[in-house]
Order: sequence, then structure tokens, then C-alpha cells
Amino acid sequence: MKMAKEIFKYKFDDLFNPTINALHVLGGSGSISEIEEEVAKQMKLTEAEVNDLHKGNMTKFAYRLAWTRNYLKGFGLLDNSARGVWVLTGSGLKTKEVDKEKVKRFVRQKRLENRESVDSSSEDSIQVMPEISWQESLLEVLKGMDPIAFERLCQRFLRELGFQNVEVTQRSNDGGIDGFGIIKIGTVISFKCGFQAKRYKNTVSPDIVRDFRGAIIGRADRGVIISTGTFTREAKKEAIRDGAPQIDLIDGNELAEKLKDLRLGVNVELVEQVSIKNEWFKSI
Repeated sequence: MKMAKEIFKYKFDDLFNPTINALHVLGGSGSISEIEEEVAKQMKLTEAEVNDLHKGNMTKFAYRLAWTRNYLKGFGLLDNSARGVWVLTGSGLKTKEVDKEKVKRFVRQKRLENRESVDSSSEDSIQVMPEISWQESLLEVLKGMDPIAFERLCQRFLRELGFQNVEVTQRSNDGGIDGFGIIKIGTVISFKCGFQAKRYKNTVSPDIVRDFRGAIIGRADRGVIISTGTFTREAKKEAIRDGAPQIDLIDGNELAEKLKDLRLGVNVELVEQVSIKNEWFKSI
């Protein structure tokens, strides 16, 4: 069986310093998408390199950057919030460059001390991070849905987000539009939005964004594309192109996160942890 040619050849540790530099450029904090865009810019990555798939919905670039963030957090240079914003710590703000071998040795030693089994030869041998695995499992379920059922899910999803009068169009002659909804800003201003709900397995190209925009012109104020795939950098640029109706993009990972937040088809179990405050008893 012929192996697929690897296009993105950088390893996760090759991304340590570009990630640190990207966060410095971004002012000390950034979302995952902002970090990815800045790292790609610094490294002068091609579209093919950025979009080279690892497995499922995730690109090799995004997958290895996730490991990069994980290691830099373990080394004490990064931290992250529950909303997925990554920040430079006090030490990170003072750091411009790291020795990647030193970072890997430090983090792996910590994990060994915590009785985690680590094979230092490959990042793939380490247990996959929770932030990736549950999303991939959910996306596999979404990709396996009947197209009409997926449209109904997106209709419910938009309603839960606050859209009103959400309707799914007839399946013929919709011009790429799967439905419409009204989103109200405050209590006065409202916008009619067209949406497209597609179970893409790979990357979404700028042509799809352009075609969808052409379909909504004259029929809606703006559009939303909800995809189980990922959007190329060119597709993201096309979505916010000056002089054209804006198209909002929700990729597979963002869709998974929002479904979790809304508890739509996702259960989140909170484990109670009890600790004893010895000092409190001594103070009585």
C-alpha cells in the first residue's frame, strides 16, 4: 500500500519558538486560530502545508501546534483559559527563544514523575490530549449523519444561539443556501442570515465561500457556513473580503465546542474533588 506523501514536515518541537514569537506579536495572548495564522505567516507556510491532513478533521499543522502549546504550558511559558485563549505567562513574556531539547526533557521528566508512560521518540506515542480526542469522536458522529438530519441539527443549533425564524429551504434550487434565520442585535437591529450546513470531510476552499456569497446576495444581509471540515487560509480571507457581504465561518472544531457548551448531544460530567483544609482546623 502506497503511503501518502507528507507535505507538512515540521515536528511539534520545531514550532516552539514560532509559537512563542507569535504570541509576542499578538500582544501576549491569542485564540488558537490567531496563533495558527501568525505561526503560518512567520514560517511562510504554503496552503498545501497548512491544509495537509493528519487524521479525521484535523490538519498536521493544527495537531502538532496543539502538542506545541501543551509542552510550552508544561514548561511554564504558556497558560490557557476555559474559552481557549492562550497567554504568555510571566516567564513567557520574558522569553524570546527556547532550547527545544531542554523543553522536551523537562516536560517528559515531569510526566514520568507523575507516573505517565512516555515514549520520548514520538509525540504520537503519548496519550492524545482530551481537547482533541472528544472533538474528533463527535465530528465522526456528525460526518456520519444523514444530510437532512445534519441540516435539522444546524437549524436547532442556530436557534439555541439566538437566531429566530430559522427555516430550512427546499432542497432544490437553493443555490447553496440550506436555510435562513434572523439574528437580532439588542432589541432594535436585526439581520437576515443565510446558512449553509455541509458535512465536509476535508478542507473548505474559497470557491465554496464565493459561490455561497453569490447565492445570498439580494436574499440575505450576511451568511454563515457551518462545516465539519476546516477552512483554508484563502477561504478565511475570502469570507471577510472588503466590499462584499461577510460570511461567518464555523469549522468542525468550533462546532464541536459550541455543541458542548450548549449541551446538544454532549454530556459533560463534573467530577467532585474534595480536599482537606488542614490550616482551617488548626485555626479553630
